[in-house]
Amino acid sequence: MVDTTVDIKTIAEEFARAVAKPARRVNICAGTGCVANGALKVFDALKSKLQQENLPVVVNLIEEGEGAIHISKSGCQGFCQMGPLLTILPENILYTKVKVSDVDQIVDETLKKGTIVDRLLYKDISTGKNCKGTDDIPFYTRQTRRILSLCGNIDPEDIREYIYHDGYAAARRVYCEMTDVEVCNEILKSGLRGRGGGGFPTGKKWDLARVEPGPKKYIICNGDEGDPGAFMNRSVMEGNPHSVIEGMMIAARAIGADEGYVYVRA
Repeated sequence: MVDTTVDIKTIAEEFARAVAKPARRVNICAGTGCVANGALKVFDALKSKLQQENLPVVVNLIEEGEGAIHISKSGCQGFCQMGPLLTILPENILYTKVKVSDVDQIVDETLKKGTIVDRLLYKDISTGKNCKGTDDIPFYTRQTRRILSLCGNIDPEDIREYIYHDGYAAARRVYCEMTDVEVCNEILKSGLRGRGGGGFPTGKKWDLARVEPGPKKYIICNGDEGDPGAFMNRSVMEGNPHSVIEGMMIAARAIGADEGYVYVRA
């Protein structure tokens, strides 16, 4: 068992206090599709406009942010054909196809006055009505997200936000409270299976690797994305990379590995 651990509970509590200070959060999608359409330029323009207007703005939540506007980048928010996407919280307003030229109006109308810029909302093609946010857009309401539940909602580069959402709690448990056999049995009982077509039980696969003799074992994360038009791996790795790392850590504990690699194409 591992004796020395990071106090993830304290990190989560500290982040909870920090994230509660800003009055609003503006989350700009920085997934591949939105970046290709200029999302990073929108982010820079928004930050510059807020500073010009002398509005309090924070990018890193380590800073004091009482009553400020917190601007952040997220991983892929999923609605790629409507990007760049910009979400304003707590109102849960989703603006679509946002350009640098839209930034002034977003700041003046929404962030300063609290009014919605209708022309930037998604229009439901079946009803012709504008949709304020993800709760109104059929693309999102028809989904039940599990693996992708945090993708597009958190800053993937801020480990504290992942920990705030119970990140690394499972890894801490398996390293501090469980044996390798118990981890394999837990995964086997969960019914988790491979998604590659064979549906092989993950717990069984881990247990076979666990009992295999050898002085050195590795965890390989296959992020190849080899199927044409497949973007599942990209979405997770861009939007919630710490979930991938935590999964590798749990698997490593189960099979006795102490080193891992992530395979992606250059």
